[in-house]
Amino acid sequence: MPATRSVATAFHGRHPELGHDELVALVERLWSRPVHECRAAAVELLDLYGDRLRPADMTLLERLLRESRTWALVDGLAASVVGRLVEGAPEAAAVLDRWAVDEDFWLRRAAMLALLVALRRGDGDFDRFGRYADAMLEDTEFFIRKAIGWVLRDTARRRPAMVYQWLLPRAARASGVTLREAVKPLTEDQRAAVLAAR
Repeated sequence: MPATRSVATAFHGRHPELGHDELVALVERLWSRPVHECRAAAVELLDLYGDRLRPADMTLLERLLRESRTWALVDGLAASVVGRLVEGAPEAAAVLDRWAVDEDFWLRRAAMLALLVALRRGDGDFDRFGRYADAMLEDTEFFIRKAIGWVLRDTARRRPAMVYQWLLPRAARASGVTLREAVKPLTEDQRAAVLAAR
């Protein structure tokens, strides 16, 4: 990944004025090769040129997410690319509502991770995340359980009381994977209460 990121960053430095249509064409060309490094480079470019994307590009991003089939592509696309787009164009968040109930667990994971960066900063839409996570709390898919715990953990670093209040009444429904991540930033007493409620 460091080498792939370095190539993408160097390209961005040489082509700072790359337009929307050229970006999409380049991403499509890289993605068309079923080689992980080519697709990883496409994700990096989407991140670097994220300000070029528009709400209509959610269709493209959904296709890339569906075709990714691995956290190594999904997580960057969701958190860095989709998340940034949704923050800049809140109307695009309605697409996340659909993803959150999709049969494809990678889309469900992406719906939650698209909210991660803003929540990590101490703002963002915790109510939306909470709705998604509550509906998926008993999901048996490891990558869903891990994503819920990850977002809760990173949110709790700045807002532990909010995460604690959300998690405590749901502790009995949460998996061990989710709880192990979620309670890390909580106080010792809060951790004990959540784990006892399980």
